[in-house]
Amino acid sequence: MTPGQAFGQHVESEDERRVDDIIERMTLEEKVGQIVGIGAREDVEGTTDEIETHHLGSCHFGETPHNTPAEKAAFANEIQRAAIDASRFDVPLFVRAMAEHGHAAVAGSTVFPQQLGLAATRDPDLLERCADVAATEMRATGVQSTSSPIGDVARDQRWGRIAETFGESPFLCAELTAAMVRGYQGGTDAERENGADRVLAVTKHFPAYSEGLRGQDQAPNEVTDYTLRRVHVPPYAAGIDAGTAGIMPCYNSINGEPVHGSARFLEDLLRKDLGFDGFVLADARGAEDLHAGHAVTGSREESLWRTIRAGLDLLPFGGGEYAELIVGLVEDGELSETRIEESARRILRLKFALGLFDDPFVDVENAVETLGSEPHREVAREAARQSMTLLENDGVLPLDPNTERVFVTGPNADSLAHQHGGWGTVQDPDPLGDTVLEGIEAAVGSDTTVTYERGATLNETEDVDAAREGAADADAAIVVLGEPDYVHEFIASSEEYGLDEFPNRTQLTLPEAQRELVEAVHATGTPTIAVLVTGRVLATPWIAEHVPGVLMAYQPGSEGGAVADVLFGEYDPSGRLPISVPRSEGHVPLRFNYLPSPTADDSAFKSSYDPLYEYGHGLSYADIEYRSLELSAEDVGPDETIDVEVTLENVGDRAGTEPVELFATDVRSSRVTPVRELVAVDRVSLESGERETIAFTLTVESLGIIEDDGSRTVEPGTFEIRVDDLLESFEVTRRRPYR
Repeated sequence: MTPGQAFGQHVESEDERRVDDIIERMTLEEKVGQIVGIGAREDVEGTTDEIETHHLGSCHFGETPHNTPAEKAAFANEIQRAAIDASRFDVPLFVRAMAEHGHAAVAGSTVFPQQLGLAATRDPDLLERCADVAATEMRATGVQSTSSPIGDVARDQRWGRIAETFGESPFLCAELTAAMVRGYQGGTDAERENGADRVLAVTKHFPAYSEGLRGQDQAPNEVTDYTLRRVHVPPYAAGIDAGTAGIMPCYNSINGEPVHGSARFLEDLLRKDLGFDGFVLADARGAEDLHAGHAVTGSREESLWRTIRAGLDLLPFGGGEYAELIVGLVEDGELSETRIEESARRILRLKFALGLFDDPFVDVENAVETLGSEPHREVAREAARQSMTLLENDGVLPLDPNTERVFVTGPNADSLAHQHGGWGTVQDPDPLGDTVLEGIEAAVGSDTTVTYERGATLNETEDVDAAREGAADADAAIVVLGEPDYVHEFIASSEEYGLDEFPNRTQLTLPEAQRELVEAVHATGTPTIAVLVTGRVLATPWIAEHVPGVLMAYQPGSEGGAVADVLFGEYDPSGRLPISVPRSEGHVPLRFNYLPSPTADDSAFKSSYDPLYEYGHGLSYADIEYRSLELSAEDVGPDETIDVEVTLENVGDRAGTEPVELFATDVRSSRVTPVRELVAVDRVSLESGERETIAFTLTVESLGIIEDDGSRTVEPGTFEIRVDDLLESFEVTRRRPYR
């Protein structure tokens, strides 16, 4: 697959001829049906009736009552049969699902950490494996596409979808977005060339969802072209280069234009500048936002007209109503049939590339055996382990598995829903997984007594006195705090908390009930460890100052037992923060790669960057030291590369893994550039006493300033390279005329 070529858009010539033949013989209604979808309803008949009546070409699996692997697979087969039987050309259905971190809306599926946790691993290869497992489980239940990966760069810690991002570094977001695309779609693996076990990636939310005003979801985005190109576009460019089949626009307006209805973004930027030739999928009913939210159109009909003209190919919801409106727009001459054919052709190509015309049905028994299989759970366990980020440790960790008495408390100690996070909670039947408490019980020795008292819900105290007594009688106390599962603007999935309570956009500190609980446990004098199971990073200055051990677990998915693997020393914590942790709500937005201001070095002003924990922070049980940083040249040309070698040594008595991150600074440039920017990342595992040198090759062009049109200009001058506390520099020569 060549850069910029989306999966399925250049099919075999025979399939292309078949697409041409079908398009040529289709009626207008049949063509329109291919670009309109329906959300799966509770009753199969209601879903199939609408598919048959309006020739609908796609269906979105939501959290219907069909939540077991067998039910999902059987449902998929039934709607596929209805679509094929109703089609004159035996056109199969395109089935989609929300599966950002595993096929998590299905009970029994393997659920991975949310993207923020995955980013903490700094391991693209691992993320490929996670996406591959998710793809296998989706295809087993008849699903061929997921709305993932999320390329949004985290820009405001208040935002309710921070958990779904890969953090605040555009470089890291780009690397991991591409890795997930490869994992879903199979990359260039010969064994997956036929597409039969591939799942289409839809990279979202293009081009800049995450910088809405006030940290509010879907709020207007007022980024400049410079920030758009420098910060937000790189992950989507990387996803496109990796071959993402689809792109989903963001809900926001940018520069006063709702992206769902903007040819500037969907045609000029996406297709012309970035070379994307896949399909553009509307986000839910994002087309309707043009009249219902942004108020730039006057009706549903006008909104559909504007979004299709702007470049949308597939409207996943709306069903028969949308189909009839679009047919009417074509018949009235408002939309050209050629434009409809263009989108229908893209969808049909995908169906051929996925092998759906050959066999769209799935084996129900295989779905039961595949979802949540032990090999899949092992990958999820590895991902959860690698994500664990140790924020504080004064020697209390790791705990001895043979500690005589361990006390566990907190609202997130025994909640699968909360540790699964958004887009993944199923309530009937219970989802697959081990809670943090269950992991602790499994990790300790046979002579260890584990006691549990929840002590508080997320927002209310229950029996703090009982928790205090339990902690006082223990040799170690583990308090599991944080946030619940939620989606978008803190919409509850599990219905265990009120929407007027924490979490919310104005509060990054823990609620009083959780603070009271951890303070009471700590006051007993028992060695205390706080575990944060949370979507966003939280401002916890009291905990940072007083609690001797603090572990950031993110939302670890089904394998919450990975928390215990780290707490009891079976696994060395190697996760590193992919986002800065603020001291309070008043410290946001907070970014390590901020742009300097004229007063940045003035002693009368506090630094722009003053986090509770910096980007990249994370402790280890091992003792790994950076020994040297060496560059291959002192002077390079703007079209050349430079090699960087970093030597590390494990001087401790435990094996460990160190994520190695390289930062670059353009010391002087014609435009203001970040104080530092991540430019390379790798991981190295070292046994006690082992030393290793790892090498990076940087293209000088990649360090150039970004122009408003997306091009890069390498200017002469000094560039600094940093890793840990080591610093070296080189000069870019071959001066060009001043501009």
